[in-house]
Amino acid sequence: MALIEKTVRIAHISDLHLSGGAVKVQEARFRRLLDAVQSGGYGHIVFTGDIVDTAAPRDWFAFRRILEQHGLYAWEGVTVIPGNHDLINLEEEMRFYNALNPDNAGRKRRLRKKLQHFCEVFRETMTGDESVVGFPFVKVMQFGEASLSLVMVNSVFNWLPFDNPLGARGYVEQSELSALLDPSVCEALEGSTVIGVCHHAPRIYDSGVFIDQAFDWGMELINRSEVMDTFRRIGASMLLHGHFHRFQAYYDDGILVVNGGSFSYNPRRFGEITLHQDGHLSHRFITI
Repeated sequence: MALIEKTVRIAHISDLHLSGGAVKVQEARFRRLLDAVQSGGYGHIVFTGDIVDTAAPRDWFAFRRILEQHGLYAWEGVTVIPGNHDLINLEEEMRFYNALNPDNAGRKRRLRKKLQHFCEVFRETMTGDESVVGFPFVKVMQFGEASLSLVMVNSVFNWLPFDNPLGARGYVEQSELSALLDPSVCEALEGSTVIGVCHHAPRIYDSGVFIDQAFDWGMELINRSEVMDTFRRIGASMLLHGHFHRFQAYYDDGILVVNGGSFSYNPRRFGEITLHQDGHLSHRFITI
């Protein structure tokens, strides 16, 4: 009799963009998707940013309440990272008194403060104790004999009138990348299958067409080469991201990169990541 392979499956959902006049419809669709994921027996759910569309803490809490009501709001249940729409209020940044202010330090402080607030709201999904929350952070999860590690970085870059006029370009701070290369992190990840997680896409269109290049510039992960190199050095075999609303998967120098698409575009679709018994990862998109 053939042995049944023991596998672990996690779900990947991105770019919910919950908010606005259609919030009740969005919430009903989101609950339906969560019901499908839960009934499917997935061991964890990763949300790769742009949870809301307003950068408003009240909407963060609305999202958190849904997770709580589904019994998912826990370190073991979900991982949540922010996207640019969760942290940057573009209308506020573009007001004259902000846009004309040459002091970029104030913008950085505003973003850091918003990020810290986000981390506090979702503290229980980031750490299982009272330790300080922030980025980067690592979750090493045991599923029986299988070990799966998620390594999260923040890629949201503060608004700038010329260098980031839409607030959509991404950048991972050098301090975060350096922290991931600390020997203690490598030791914690030893023997585990590693997945990197961020919001911004390492690749958009990546073509020679002018209009594509302009769009790429406005959405790009500025230091993508450094980010991908860091994930390779810590042994990541997969990267999960969102931001660019396309459901797609491709390889980047040995790392399987998965774009979670957008719930707001297709609320019936999500990514399924399977950790196989031999430690390798596979991916497919599921439509409910």
